[in-house]
Amino acid sequence: MTLFLTSNPFSNEVPEGADFPCILNEENGFVERLEQVWKPDSQCLILSADPEDTEGNDEMTKTIADAILFHGLTLADIAVCDVRNREDAAELVAESDVLILSGGHVPTEHAFFEQIHLRELVRDFDGIVIGISAGTMNCAEVVYAQPEREGETLDPDYERFLPGLGLTDLNVLPHYQEVKDNILDGQHLFRDVTCADSFGRCFYALVDGSYILVQNGRAELYGEAYRVSDGEIVPISEEGDCVILEEEGEAGWK
Repeated sequence: MTLFLTSNPFSNEVPEGADFPCILNEENGFVERLEQVWKPDSQCLILSADPEDTEGNDEMTKTIADAILFHGLTLADIAVCDVRNREDAAELVAESDVLILSGGHVPTEHAFFEQIHLRELVRDFDGIVIGISAGTMNCAEVVYAQPEREGETLDPDYERFLPGLGLTDLNVLPHYQEVKDNILDGQHLFRDVTCADSFGRCFYALVDGSYILVQNGRAELYGEAYRVSDGEIVPISEEGDCVILEEEGEAGWK
């Protein structure tokens, strides 16, 4: 398996006159590295973060297909797994070369993944997996569901740690440039909530355009990122950098 853990792999800087909203983000060599492992005429499956939003899922599927094709990556077909075909999840995953785990609300997506038994379905998957935002977060062995919606930091029943897909031991926090100063339920999201949750743990906060590539037991972090651990936020890389996480002692990849 080749695993891309991304914050947001798309860019709104589309060519003038284009009639689609985004292309793939070429920063930090993302497209180049994706091209190296992409099979011609790949069968692609998007796993929805909100299985009930069928209209939005169809729109997302077209948007992602247009972005992929723009860069010359070819598709035999692209489909989405949501409430309409969840009973066929095992067959859809088995037939796919590329799985895209979409972005959204982490617990909502997590519940759907559990419903279709995705952890078991991807255990022996031998293709490309691309996590986007919440999809990246749900790839972890133990998911840190950083509170996002109003009331979640105060809700005693809100579960911040969930059993994930088990594709990596790494915990990623996406969109750091957007959310680093967010106030949620009267608390600073990172300083008061996430830093407090980081004692004895390690989270990687990525800005959009940064990503972690996991392949052959090796985890490489590309672009700007921060380590959140034991109550502290420490910059570990800048735009254009590559950090080998295991060799740096940054992560315990299995």
